[in-house]
Amino acid sequence: MAADLGELLVPYMPTIRVPRTGDRVFKVECAFSYDSPESEGGLYVCMNTFLGFGREHVERHYRKTGQSVYMHLKRHVKEKATGAAGGAIPRRRNGKVFLDLELNGDFNGDEYECEDEAKLVIFPDHFEIPLPNIEELPALVTIACDAVLNAASAYKKQEPDSWDDEIQVSKHARSLRQQDNGVKIPPSGWKCQKCEMKENLWLNLSDGAVLCGKWFFDGAGGNGHALDHFKDTNFPLAVKLDNLTPDIADIYSFDEEEAVLDPQISEHLQHFGIDIIQIQRNGTDNDHHNTDNTNNVRPRVSEWELIQESGMKLKAVYGSGFTGIKNLGNSCYLGTIMQVLFSIPEFQRAYVGNLQRIYDYSPLDPSTDFSTQMAKLGHGLLSGLYSKPPMKSELIEQHQPKGISLKMFKALVSNGHPEFSSNRQQDAQKFFLHLINLVERNSVGSENPNDAFRYLVEERVQCCQTQKVRYTQKVDYLMQLPAPIEAASNREELIAYEAKRNEAEENMRAPPEPVRARIPFTACLQAFTEPENVPDFWSSELQAKSAGVKTSRFASFPEYLVVQIKKFTFVVDWVPKKIDLSIDIPDFLDLSRLRGTGLQAGEQELPDLTPPIVLPEDTRDNSMSSSDSTGIDESAAMQLAEMGFPLEACRKAIYYTGNMGPEMALNWIIAHMEEPDFAEPLALPTFMEPGPSVASSGLAATPLDNHPPEESIAILTSMGFPRRHTLQALKATNNNLERALDWIFTHTEREEEETSDALSDMADTTEPNDSAFSNANTHSDSTLSPDQDASDPRIKDGPGRYELFAFISHIGASTMSGHYVCHIKKEGRWVIFNDHKVCLSERPPKDLGYIYFYRRLSSS
Repeated sequence: MAADLGELLVPYMPTIRVPRTGDRVFKVECAFSYDSPESEGGLYVCMNTFLGFGREHVERHYRKTGQSVYMHLKRHVKEKATGAAGGAIPRRRNGKVFLDLELNGDFNGDEYECEDEAKLVIFPDHFEIPLPNIEELPALVTIACDAVLNAASAYKKQEPDSWDDEIQVSKHARSLRQQDNGVKIPPSGWKCQKCEMKENLWLNLSDGAVLCGKWFFDGAGGNGHALDHFKDTNFPLAVKLDNLTPDIADIYSFDEEEAVLDPQISEHLQHFGIDIIQIQRNGTDNDHHNTDNTNNVRPRVSEWELIQESGMKLKAVYGSGFTGIKNLGNSCYLGTIMQVLFSIPEFQRAYVGNLQRIYDYSPLDPSTDFSTQMAKLGHGLLSGLYSKPPMKSELIEQHQPKGISLKMFKALVSNGHPEFSSNRQQDAQKFFLHLINLVERNSVGSENPNDAFRYLVEERVQCCQTQKVRYTQKVDYLMQLPAPIEAASNREELIAYEAKRNEAEENMRAPPEPVRARIPFTACLQAFTEPENVPDFWSSELQAKSAGVKTSRFASFPEYLVVQIKKFTFVVDWVPKKIDLSIDIPDFLDLSRLRGTGLQAGEQELPDLTPPIVLPEDTRDNSMSSSDSTGIDESAAMQLAEMGFPLEACRKAIYYTGNMGPEMALNWIIAHMEEPDFAEPLALPTFMEPGPSVASSGLAATPLDNHPPEESIAILTSMGFPRRHTLQALKATNNNLERALDWIFTHTEREEEETSDALSDMADTTEPNDSAFSNANTHSDSTLSPDQDASDPRIKDGPGRYELFAFISHIGASTMSGHYVCHIKKEGRWVIFNDHKVCLSERPPKDLGYIYFYRRLSSS
């Protein structure tokens, strides 16, 4: 038999590989479906590429590649036998549990046990060779099989590359000596013992000293007195007071110079009178910035119950469109966005409707193809295959799956992104825009479902001195709606609460019952239409800076309107904190009155001129003590660098935001950190020899007739765009590279003869993950020329009347923590999607939502 197996495998030996360092072994999830070793048909792992395929898809891979040898992995989950007393009989761990898989969370480990099975399968005859079979298989095959079975999953190999380094237990934790000095820490009113600071406070676990951290030491402000205290006393461990909960304690070891774990943190805190369970129950009112555990504690408990509809007997629903998504730890921001997107017909049609075509033309590694993974995800949610009611049976193999796991999808869409590639919670709004960018980049030459969200915003800027105006339009995908606290209907109640809270802090008493602001939706719309000041407005009429105001209106209305409530604000520690509020969100919305009107009779337009660029050599202001010849505030750049960002990126952020301060620069950093030259030194604009005449491009001449930077021209021309079109784009957008990219995209239809070849070349030569396109169509800088209008074929303009069909809610005090839940209206009923749990909603909390999705009402 050994000789027979050896001879049988001889023709296939060149195709069987041993996994090398860096090879990803997909033993958990099919590349085209959510089948796994726990599925009925198991999982087939290609012994050459190490990709995994379900029974339905392995034949496609065989036909496409000719690869014949696969390892078939199957996990059997069985109920444990029960003894006379009714308890499970203790059994020795089965030696066949060798797969690098976790037991399905649907099964209780005390009641069920696993047995794994592995075979080599040779296609097309499906000849099976049970494993292990050391004596009968050739040595190379045995080594390859062992390596596949023992390899870590493809996703575990990526974890060390994420930003979340594994935190270790401190060497001082178990031997820490605490002084019996009678120090008891009050539940509120904390201040640094040396400088009276109330933010970024750290409790030394040896002597109970409360001191401030280093400036931007952990992303917060401080004077470094906690570190000075360690140098004086050598007391190594400190815990941050601002965000203590039973689950979270930020502990730092000054001696080890890193964040650490302390398994005895509860006892160490109890030594100073701090009961962290009581902290969660009663709140710790430090100051108005500390919403994590102060004035938001009780609303957060209520918020948790309201948004998840806790305490109600919710009826589970199953089938097509009712498939849950398992939480990978902190992935609910991703899951909620995808649930909503695939409830929209345009996304269903673009990916699930083209499933077979996408699969047939997928690359050899479908795990890296965006369209394939989107089609797979859409099919997983809409097919109903992974959403079936539990069946009463003695055979646990008939237990139906509960939801799908997006490990492969998350690995793809977060690849190279510093935020989404981590295991931390992220902002669902940012992920929505990130996904819009990915869809945009991967829809060249095919139906683009983004068009359902795409619309034009009309921006009107007026020079306050001359009263002249300029109208421009920009592409947008999301409406950000202010939440004016001053318009709250319970304003007097809020003022009274604030006074009581301040009094309680001064007297170190427990805070009063928090009050949630109730804001009318009409007040939010009114705030959206209010004029806003334009800082450093350059008037082309005066050829100088002047006061300016800007208003925004809709130049077109999208088919689907996405509305984000601005619930989060940046505070002193640069962490987005949520304002606790309730808004009476309407089911039906009419925005017709917000449609832009364009230039009105009697209005005079500002000249279409761009402001002059200040030459780097212009160092007339020699009094700038903290700035170099470029005008960069180096102290502000250092503040950002101490947060962990590259110094050169911080200098560029300060430069391009006009020295408006660290907060503005931080926003620039977040928006540009995906760019390939993010950490490269600042390349200042230079004046080159004149290129093609400005007149020939149809653009007004600038006072200095400045030429766009050659660096920017080179970047755009390297993407395949003609130099002439590149020059037009840069000059039309004041040499802003991002806006120039969008200018090119939005002018392709109007100048098709000039750009069709270039776009074709770009589609052939651009890598799918080219981050140069990552911000080409974001919602913030997509400015068009003044003559652009809603005739863009990608703009699906129509009436501004909408109906609410979905909303995403955030539970918690910060986008960097908490939980996301979404509600979607299906078949006339609201349905709650809470990770893998999908139920009919009894009381949808529409007033507490964060992102709302409206569909356009028909004109009839």
